[in-house]
Parts: sequence; structure tokens; C-alpha cells
Amino acid sequence: MRSCVRTARSLLQGWRTHAVRPNGFTLTRFGHERIVLRRYAQAFRAQSDLEKRIAQIPIDRYRNFCIVAHVDHGKSTLSDRLLELTGTIQPGGNKQILDKLDVERERGITVKAQTCTMIYNYKGDDYLLHLVDTPGHVDFRAEVSRSYASCGGALLLVDASQGVQAQTVANFYLAFAQGLTLVPVINKIDLPHADPPRVLEQMRDTFELDPEKAILVSAKTGINVEALLPSVVELIPHPVGDLAKPLRLLLVDSWYDVYKGVVLLVRIFDGQVRAGDTVRSFATGLKYIVGEVGIMHPDQTPQTVLKAGQVGYIHFNPGMKKSQEAKVGDTYTTVGSEKLVEPYPGFEEPKSMVFVAAFPVDQDNYEHMEESIQQYILNDRSVTVQKESSDALGAGWRLGFLGTLHCSVFEDRLRQEHGASIIITPPSVPFKVVWKDGIEQIISNPNDFPDQDKHHMNVAEVHEPYVSATITFPDEYLGKIIELCEANRGIQKELTFFTATQVILKYDLPLSHLVDDFFGKLKGATKGYASLDYEDAGFRKSNISKLNLLVNGAPVDAVSRILHQSQLDRVGRAWVEKFKEHVDRQMFEVVIQAAVGRRIVARATIKPYRKDVLAKLHASDLSRRRKLLEKQKEGRKKLRAVGSVVIEQEAFQSFLAK
Repeated sequence: MRSCVRTARSLLQGWRTHAVRPNGFTLTRFGHERIVLRRYAQAFRAQSDLEKRIAQIPIDRYRNFCIVAHVDHGKSTLSDRLLELTGTIQPGGNKQILDKLDVERERGITVKAQTCTMIYNYKGDDYLLHLVDTPGHVDFRAEVSRSYASCGGALLLVDASQGVQAQTVANFYLAFAQGLTLVPVINKIDLPHADPPRVLEQMRDTFELDPEKAILVSAKTGINVEALLPSVVELIPHPVGDLAKPLRLLLVDSWYDVYKGVVLLVRIFDGQVRAGDTVRSFATGLKYIVGEVGIMHPDQTPQTVLKAGQVGYIHFNPGMKKSQEAKVGDTYTTVGSEKLVEPYPGFEEPKSMVFVAAFPVDQDNYEHMEESIQQYILNDRSVTVQKESSDALGAGWRLGFLGTLHCSVFEDRLRQEHGASIIITPPSVPFKVVWKDGIEQIISNPNDFPDQDKHHMNVAEVHEPYVSATITFPDEYLGKIIELCEANRGIQKELTFFTATQVILKYDLPLSHLVDDFFGKLKGATKGYASLDYEDAGFRKSNISKLNLLVNGAPVDAVSRILHQSQLDRVGRAWVEKFKEHVDRQMFEVVIQAAVGRRIVARATIKPYRKDVLAKLHASDLSRRRKLLEKQKEGRKKLRAVGSVVIEQEAFQSFLAK
């Protein structure tokens, strides 16, 4: 026993550690041996003035809040004013600092929730404020619900001229269900047609929010914005967390960095995390060494430590390479504390509601475009990708999106950021087929849908997805909107006058009609005054068939669609006429048909080029004339039998273009 103790003591005396070398290696001496160890994460760094200031702030002076509103009610502009007030950014600089994507700045919309940490001095004390600027469009609701998990309250922003709109209603109920404290804010009070008393009355009637607690501001001109932060401090509760407990952090969001790998946006509930810690994911069971922790101020600002109650970013060293490993709603803790920590109840991954097929304009660009799509989905995991091929358009992909705006943003970003030229087919939605043996199958590709003539004996029933739509608009458009909803097979659920002139109308609509530019038709019918919000309402039994486009009897796979029985004839006729315009004449007759199984719904014929074989004949030679015409007729039959219709790529592009 004594000899063991002596040996251990001599071993410990022989171990000496030298300083960290600049090249990132640690040199150690063990007796006469020299060992070189790779240093993966440096745990010690000098504290900046900002960090020293943050270290002095206790958890009861933290406030985590988000701004939620309908599209174009001024969330990003208000975020800029708050960042300027707290000295996080310089006044008069970049507009919409938290909108980082080109498409966000161009369209004036927020696509991805962006975060920023600010320090605000109130009555002589420093407060650490964490702000989340969320998207306003219904397609990006998953971003909003994720943001709520990291916050204790929300500023419910309403435009003083537009009033309460559909997405305002949806965000209110989403925040209310999660128990967030809501601070009502009326924006754009400087506009000539602003009507704050009417909007305050709407908020009281619709949400039962006290109008006296509402703050009236103009984010653009900065009027009264300074009154917001004291209200945030006084009304929104501070986060709860215990520094002494083992680490428990929630993954709120992630994005990909070329140099650092996947960067995680996290909310710390208990404990603390610093560079050098080894953490484990509950969802995947994988271990990682933390390479850097920090806050968004407004860009990534490294810190020594992130504590309970804070929201910040972490990345690993070696980096997390696959964004699929970063599962939103996952809980992380330090290795060894797995049994002491209860995982946070996770979120559901967002479901794809709209599917399109995408093909490169030139098949030579297939590899470049595949690389571009893979880079895109590193930062947007809500896009689903499957490979697909078409006889007409070549190799491509079937892509799933949260909605039609999400699809449109994807197309814009692919063109702007990667220079990709792309053909996108009309959007389709997933259908559920129940076979007679009881098996249920979800089909998102129209080409996989069972044909009426081949498979209908084996199909028990077909179900299509529905959504619960909430439409808000002025009462003068009530008749037009009911007419539009009824024409799109809507089922009315509720009709409420929430003020003397504003109406909330609730309808159950088939998702296939909603993605067929329903929002555009709604805006057209109401001169842009209507707003729309929707949520999934499950599948319902329906009379659904597949419409095929045939050219000389052969189906064109790129343009088949799944439609309700009531739409088949109308869409079939429109398709045939439109496709006829884009197909070139051939040396033989081309027949274009729209067919449902064996039933032909519509037909158009493109006449062939015709050589005048009678030009050399004398007018009186009737038998010779008849003989030449018969010979030409036979030749045409033979040509039609062996000839295939050549349809140029441009024809498909023009046909599929909106």
C-alpha cells in the first residue's frame, strides 16, 4: 500500500505544465518525457468592459422579450429605435439592422427571427434586455413559437392606421397560450390617417387588454419610443434560473457558418456554460466541446460565460458539421449531469404544407444547383428535399415548404445568393390515400397519385388537407369575401363584428385552394384591406382525381395535377389552350388532351406544316391529283406513328410561369 502511495506522489511531482504556446498547443513534461497535446478550446480570455458590466447584473434585472405583429406593422423599424436608444448601434446608420438577408431588405419583410442583447440603464441600475424581432407572415409561425420559448413577454404591435389584423389575433392567442406577459403598443401614430382611439377600442374588445397600458409610438420618427423600455422593465417578468444547478440549456435556433460550423442560439435555464465545457444533447446523445460562447450585440460578441436567464450563442470546437444534429427544442447539459437534468419539453418540427418540383433550366448546371440547395437548407431546415426526375424536364428535386411565401423567398434567395436559374412547377399539397387493405399513405408528388383507370379498384377513399383561415377586413367587403370563400369550397365557421366597421370571418378551406393564389385574389377583392391567417385543420375525405396532360396520347409528367372533381373541367380546358400556345408546329398533327383516367376533359389540335404537292399539276388531271393526295396522307400517318413531338424547354418554362 505504501509503495503505491509513493509511486503516485512521485508521478504527481514529475508532472509540470508549461504556458500555452501561440500556435494553440499545450506542452507538458512528464518525468523525462515531453508530451504535446492539442488544445481544442481555450477556456480563459480577458474580460472586456462590456462583459464586466454584464457580470454585475443579477438575474432579477434580466428581461427577455419579443416583438410580434402582423406583416408590415413596423417591427424591424421599432427594433432599430430600441437598439439606438440603448447605444447598441449608432443612430442614423443601417436601416433594419436585424434583417440580414437581401430578400428581407428588398421585400420589407422578416423571414427569420433575429435576436439582440442590449444594456439599458433605468433609475441608476443596469438591465440586460434580450430582444427578438419575429416574422409577421403566417408561413413563418414556427419562428414565432420558437421565439416565445426564450422570452418572458412580448410587445404586441398594432398599426394605428390598419388596426388589429389576422396575424395580430393569431400571435395574441399563441402568446396567451404560453403564458407570456403582453404589452400593447400602437405604432405609426404620425400617419395622417392614423386612428389610435379606434385601434385601442379594437384591442380592448378583441383581446381584453387595458387601453390605458398601451404605449403610442412612431417607430419611424422616434416619437415616444423612449417610453417603451421602462414599460418592458416594469411589466415583463424576469427569467427564473439557478446558477448552482447543473447546466440546462434549450436550443432555440441554429444557423450555419462556413468557419465555425453550426452555431446554436440557446436560452440558459439553469447553471452556466463556458468555453472548454463538454456538453451532451438529449435528442441525439452526441457530445461536443464548447469552443466559444457569446451574445448578439448586435453581431456575435464573445463572452467568458453564459449564465442562467441569458440568451446567447455557442459553437463547438471541433465544430458541429451537420445542421440536422441541431434539433430545435433540444436540451443540452454538461456530461455527467444527464440524470440530474429534466429535458425541456421540445417543439414539433414544422411540417411542409406546399410541395413543388424544381429543375435547372440547363441540365449542365445540375451539380451547381444541388450544391446551392444544400447550402440553403443548412440555414433553413424547414425545407424538405427529395430527388426527382421528369421525362420532360430532366433531373430535379421535389421541395417541401411551409407556405407559398416561403417557396417564393426560397426561389428569390437561390437566384440572388447563388445565381441559379430554376424552373418551378405549380405548388401542390400532400394528400392521404386510404387503400382497401387499410394502409394509409401520404402522397406529395402528383406522379405517385393512383390513376383512376389503373388503381381506383384498390383505393377506399382519398383525404385532402384543410386549414382554418381567419380573415379580417372592413365590413363593406363582406359580400365579396363570402363569395370568394364559397367559390373555393370554404365552410363558414364564424362571423364576428369586433368593431362597428371591422369583421373577423373564420372559414375552413381546402389547402389546395389556399396555395392557388387565394391570398392574391383576396387582396384584389378588398383593394388590399383584408388580412389572412391560417392554421392546419387536418385531413378530410374528398372527391379527388389526377388530371394528366397528354401530347399525342403520351402523358407529360411535369405538369400533372391533383384536383377536386369540381375543378377538373375548368382547369383542363385552360391548360390545353395555354399549352397549345407554347408547342411548336410539327410535320404531323399534334393532339393535346387533358384527361382524367380514360375520360378526355378537353382537346386541342395543332395543324401540321403542309407541302403543296399539287403545285406542279395541270388543273384537269384529277386521277393524278387524287393519287398524290392519298400518298401524302399515307406518309403523314407513317410520320405520326414513328415521329415524337419535340417540346422545347422554353415551352415548359413559359407554360409553368405565373
